[in-house]
Order: sequence, then structure tokens, then C-alpha cells
Amino acid sequence: MRELTLAEALNEALREEMRRDERVIVMGEDVGVAGGVYKVTKGLLEEFGPDRVRDTPISEAAIVGAAVGAAVAGLRPVAEIMYMDFLTIALDQLVTHAAKLRFMSGGQLTVPLVVRCQYSLGRVHGSQHSQFFPSWFLQSPGLKVVLPSTPYDAKGLLKTSIRDDNPVLFIEPGALYHRIRGEVPEEDYTIPLGVADVKKRGDEVTVVSVSRVVHEALKAAEILEQQHGISVEVIDLRSIQPMDYETVVKSLMKTNRLVIAEDSVKTGGVSAEVAAYVAENAVEYLDAPIVRVNSPPLPTPFSPELERLYMVDAGKIVDAVVGLVK
Repeated sequence: MRELTLAEALNEALREEMRRDERVIVMGEDVGVAGGVYKVTKGLLEEFGPDRVRDTPISEAAIVGAAVGAAVAGLRPVAEIMYMDFLTIALDQLVTHAAKLRFMSGGQLTVPLVVRCQYSLGRVHGSQHSQFFPSWFLQSPGLKVVLPSTPYDAKGLLKTSIRDDNPVLFIEPGALYHRIRGEVPEEDYTIPLGVADVKKRGDEVTVVSVSRVVHEALKAAEILEQQHGISVEVIDLRSIQPMDYETVVKSLMKTNRLVIAEDSVKTGGVSAEVAAYVAENAVEYLDAPIVRVNSPPLPTPFSPELERLYMVDAGKIVDAVVGLVK
């Protein structure tokens, strides 16, 4: 085991997969000469050359469109979109084409494509560079959606995504690239998509989270145990398409209380989907109403202090859990 940052773990996953399979290519704005704006692709151009590490024009539609074509033609492209906000410019290529080509061809075509992006909430990048909307893509059958929160998960999930024959949207928490470190094995490993991870065991309340907020949930769980005597189980979904509902329900059978905390706006967010599933399929295990902790229905403020108040944090999760239990 070594300790790596999230960015280093992603870089290692890309490097290992490119060494393993010559069909894997990387493309996007500044991924080559600059090594990526956030240094996730650092050193790849020097090792693999410009044929496999391609700097592209500043056109998200062109990046994803070219990557879809490359995937259909037999390559395994990893396309980087610098900010999640800019996925909107490539929705036609991603949602209308990549997600549907295998279905529309009766399985004759596959689209082994990974689109990497990051969301910058927590970095004071303003409304147009901080959006978090993974739940939009729950409405795109054929597209898998992955959201790692730790270096270990990031590496294992990215390697699995690159090896998958279906298009994968891989959303990374940009605020954590160089802020968190975690143990990562030296040997090759993968993590299956659609399998949640119980980051902390507990008996009284289940907190389901994803991406950046997993770390806030773990901080909240520690505070709740030490200051309030409440035992919290923290579940990291890791992917939302496919989504591991079974692990959530299994936890609820033990705790009988559910809090869902994540960075989406509440209406139509990831928390809405989890809550709807539990209401339809596991309501008999609930001893109290489901509580959701989300961003408010506003664009992200640019002011550092207002952004801090806007964001989901450990304190808000603590308040939600205490209110639910007490």
C-alpha cells in the first residue's frame, strides 16, 4: 500500500490501463503538453506520445463526438471534459448517440468510452463552474454514471470503467484532487460498478452519500458518536447507474432511519431517486420519515462565505441526524 492523492490515483489508473491495452487513448483540452489543468494526465504524453494523448480544440461537442467515433471504430478513448458544467455542450453526443448506439444497432456496435469530468463546488469557481447534476443522466439508459470519493475507489473504478464495453460518465470531486490522501495497493485491482461501499458501520441511522459529501458524512458520524452517542452507518454509493439499492435496504433493516446527503439540488437529485426507491420498496423498515440534505435551489454563489453556507457539510448532516433521532 502507498498513500496517494485522488489525482495521483487517477493518473496511475490511466497509465496502467494505457500500458495494458494499446487501444486506450486520452483526449481533451490541455491533457497532453500541460499534463491536465489538475495534473491528472501528467506525464502521459511523454510516455505514450501524441497519437495516444491528444490535446483537442476547446469544443466539448467535438471532444465527445470524436471519442464516440473512436470507440465505435475499435479504440477505448478516455475523453476529459474540464468542468462538469460543460457537459451540457456535449449532451447530444453523449446522451443521443453514445448511450444509444449499442441498443439501436442490436448489439452490433459497442461504445467503450469513458468521459471524465470534475465538479468544482468548494473551490469558489462561481455558478457556471460549480454545478453538480449527475441525476440528469439517470434519464439516459445505456450510460453508466460513476462517482468516486477516495483515491482507492477512484483508481479501481476508473480501471473498471475503461475496460467496460459501454459508455461511462466518470464524475470526480475536483475540490478533493489534492486535498485528500488514501491507501492504494501497488498490485492491479478493479472495483465493480454498481456496488456501494459501507464506509463506516453503525446501528441507529443510515446516511447514504456520494462523491465529496462522503467525507462530510464520515466527519458527521464521528461527531454524532462522540458528542451525541448516536451510531451512524455511512454508505458511499460510488455509482448511481447502476445503483446498489440492495446495500441501502440491508442497512435500513438494521437502523430503520435514513438520511441522504449529497451535493445535488434536492428536487430531482440523487437523493430523490434513493428516497423514491425506499418509499416504494422498503418503507416497512422505516421508523421515521426520510430526511434529505442537499444544496439549496439556487445557483452556486461566488462569494467564499456564501459558497460555504450553500454547501452540504458535516454540521448540516449532524443536525439532520439529531433531529431525526431525537
